[in-house]
Amino acid sequence: MLHPQKPTPTRWLAAALTTLLAVPLLALATAAPADALPPDIPDEEQARAELAALTVEPPGSMAGYSRDEFPHWTTVNGCTTRQSVLIRDGENVELAPGSCRPVAGDWFSPYDDTTWTDPSQLDIDHVVPLAEGWRSGADEWTRDRRRQFANDLTTSQLIAVSAASNRSKGDQDPADWQPPAEGFHCVYAEMWIHVKYVYDLTLDQDELDALGEMLNSC
Repeated sequence: MLHPQKPTPTRWLAAALTTLLAVPLLALATAAPADALPPDIPDEEQARAELAALTVEPPGSMAGYSRDEFPHWTTVNGCTTRQSVLIRDGENVELAPGSCRPVAGDWFSPYDDTTWTDPSQLDIDHVVPLAEGWRSGADEWTRDRRRQFANDLTTSQLIAVSAASNRSKGDQDPADWQPPAEGFHCVYAEMWIHVKYVYDLTLDQDELDALGEMLNSC
């Protein structure tokens, strides 16, 4: 069962949907985002409490895994999840006329401290990768729940980052991969822990140890 959500992400999603429905796309293209990071990132104290509440066990089997088991990117109000994250995480985002497709803007990739102006050079990272979710409990979910996990704009699960950093990460957990920008380790750990907590996913011992060390950098 999903853990109850705080009211903050609900208010954020409601506001975002209201904005997408009420504001012309051209206006959205020139608006600055409210936050360059995903919503609902816990502070260190909350992250430590959530980490302590997670179940520690060895990774599950990858049998049956496919990215197709996690349908993405879905479309809401004419915008795909990818487009929504790019609009949210960028500054001075310009959209193609009459669409949600970003064609220019400024995006900061906190994984590697780089800035980009071409959206084609950015990936939308699943902070907890789909394969990691599968071996941590998502293999037992319904397809609808996996769709929610893969397109979740209400938690810290999705972030726009450089394609190079996302692809170097692959499906590795924090025991095997951490952002090259060490100054982001604290926030990355908080984001990872919160997603696993919200979706009641497990973690292995090496992952637990690595996350604890990353929180020590906060």
